[in-house]
Amino acid sequence: MVGDLGAAVGAGVYNVYTGELGGTSVPTAAQLGLEPPRFCAACGRRMVVQVRPDGWRARCSRHGEVDSGDLETQR
Repeated sequence: MVGDLGAAVGAGVYNVYTGELGGTSVPTAAQLGLEPPRFCAACGRRMVVQVRPDGWRARCSRHGEVDSGDLETQR
């Protein structure tokens, strides 16, 4: 299920940093790559986020898990 949420983070309906509908501004820390996503891009729910030295992992209760390492391949 990781791939499903990874695609949503890249092109979601909701802003993954604020939880608001897409098209809203992205916080400065997020623009610099210092902030992991906090909200699910598919449904806008708050995700459980674990920050590690080598990246982060975020889990939505409805849509599964995404890892920062998985998104690096999409860049």
